[in-house]
Amino acid sequence: MTTVTVDIINEKAMKLLEDMELLQLIRVHTETKEYFKNKNWIAKYKGAMTKQPLPEVDAQLKELRDGWE
Repeated sequence: MTTVTVDIINEKAMKLLEDMELLQLIRVHTETKEYFKNKNWIAKYKGAMTKQPLPEVDAQLKELRDGWE
């Protein structure tokens, strides 16, 4: 058995997955389906972080680590 994660782009795809489950071709885990159905992850986290140059990130990490010493 192989486990995969898919992003449902169109509700028709969910119907197809449910039909395949009825044919016992696949198994859809309902707790995962319900959990992700109620989350809009892209909208929630979009713009939360900006790209930073690697040296800047390293400097911030060093500063944080030095704070613990």
